[in-house]
Amino acid sequence: MKTFNKRGDEGETSLLYGGRVSKSDLRCEAYGTVDEAVSALGLARSVSSNERTREIVHRIQDELFILGAELATATEEYDKLASRNVVVTDEMVDRLESLIEEFEAEIPMPKAFVIPGAMPSSASLDLARTIIRRAERRAIELRNQGLITNERVLRYLNRLADLVFTVARYEETHQQVGT
Repeated sequence: MKTFNKRGDEGETSLLYGGRVSKSDLRCEAYGTVDEAVSALGLARSVSSNERTREIVHRIQDELFILGAELATATEEYDKLASRNVVVTDEMVDRLESLIEEFEAEIPMPKAFVIPGAMPSSASLDLARTIIRRAERRAIELRNQGLITNERVLRYLNRLADLVFTVARYEETHQQVGT
C-alpha cells in the first residue's frame, strides 16, 4: 500500500463510507484531535514502567480508533458503521467509570491543581488528557451542528479525560513508592 495517493492535494479528504470534505472540516478537526490523543497516549505508554498503566492505555488507544471512526462517518452513513458493531457503547463508558473508581479507592487524589511534570509518564498522560479535552470540545461542536449520532461519544471523551488524569496520579504515586 502506498503512503500517498495525491487525492488530498487540493485540500479534501474522504470520510468513511464515502463522501469528501475539506481537510478543515470540523469532522477532520475532531478525528484528527483524537488521533493526536492516540499518539500522546502512545508516548505515555512507552515511558511508563507500570504494566497496569500500559495495558489500560493500550486499550484506550484501541477504543479511540473506534471513536475516531464514528467521527469520520457522515451521519447519513452511520448505520453502516453501527451494523459492524464498531461504535462507542455504554459498556465502554461504564468500564472507564469503574477504572476511575478503582484508582480513586487505591491512591490519594490531589486536593488542588496539579502542575504536570513530576515524571515523564504522568506528564505524557497529562498532555494526552488536554488533547482529549480538546477532542471533546470538537465533538460537542459536531453535536451542536447535528453531526453526531451517538451521544455516548461525548460521555466517553468526558470520562476518558477523567480517567487519564487519574492514571497520571497513579503513575506518580506508583513511582514514589516503587511498587
